[in-house]
Amino acid sequence: MQKEYNFSMPPEWEKHERTFIEWPVKDSLVWPENYNEVCKGYAEVAKSISEFEAVTMIVNEETLVEARRYCGATIDFLTIPHNDAWARDNGPTFVWNEDKSVAGINWIFNAWGEKYKPYNLDNEVALKVLEHFDVPSFNVPIVLEGGSIHVDGEGTLLTTEQCLLNLNRNAHLSREQIEEVVKKYLNVTKIIWLKRGLFGDETDGHIDNIACFAKPGVVLIQACHDPEDSNFEITREVLEVLQQSTDAMGRKLEIIEIPQPPIQFYKETRLTLSYLNFYFVNNGIILPVFGGDASETDKMAENILQKVYPNRKIVKVDGMPLIKEGGNVHCITQQMPAGIRLG
Repeated sequence: MQKEYNFSMPPEWEKHERTFIEWPVKDSLVWPENYNEVCKGYAEVAKSISEFEAVTMIVNEETLVEARRYCGATIDFLTIPHNDAWARDNGPTFVWNEDKSVAGINWIFNAWGEKYKPYNLDNEVALKVLEHFDVPSFNVPIVLEGGSIHVDGEGTLLTTEQCLLNLNRNAHLSREQIEEVVKKYLNVTKIIWLKRGLFGDETDGHIDNIACFAKPGVVLIQACHDPEDSNFEITREVLEVLQQSTDAMGRKLEIIEIPQPPIQFYKETRLTLSYLNFYFVNNGIILPVFGGDASETDKMAENILQKVYPNRKIVKVDGMPLIKEGGNVHCITQQMPAGIRLG
């Protein structure tokens, strides 16, 4: 490892070497009775991604046979003990340098402010993945989940105050101290702080449900235009911040809206439905859709993304099995960029 840190986080649309997913753990589910449905949802995502790039499914030893049965022969399997199945948040954040040499960041993971216990195994997954693939690692001593950040590859990062500054993550650090660490290890020079994420998001407002970079200088947001909806005011705040912001290159941001799907509840709990929780794959996009009352907005989201990415194939997957557990396609995936490994 080089003595001077000169790595940066590549944007998610860069070419991937592979995608990591963690197989569900029944005991960790909010609704354990839906376990088979959740497994089918994870398998659908994994098989869809495998049409574009390699997929490594991280399994517990006792679920390896089950995962193989659901996922089939196109998926690779790696046994690493884990408590839960959100690879975006407890997996490594991959970075590279100017030569495209790849390394990985091992953040501290505390289960979204210790909302779910135990999480000790999840906090060890990132380092074990990096060791298995012989990727050099940086152990960064702050709590941070991958779903809370999004970069444009040109020095700008999007996040929310609700999550990254939450006292249940890094109460001992000031905003300035958190900014300093994030800027150093992701090599960004400008952080755009949105105030809040979507209403009811139990991750405390992860960015990957409400806004992301489509490309440098262009931001996608999920918009709500119903004044009676709690997300209406949140969307207005997001627009205000983005309209008044410039990126690290000094550009005013182009903002593209994707409509919010109709409100849906499951067992009296409002679901955090988001089309922004899509996932870039090589030459494609995996888009969660919700069906039923959302059929119209499902199609609108697909058409908007296809216009933004005319050269990418949009593959739709059923987002309902995943969102009942609190996340979606982006939340369960973590990309390794296609570069040169130093190990």
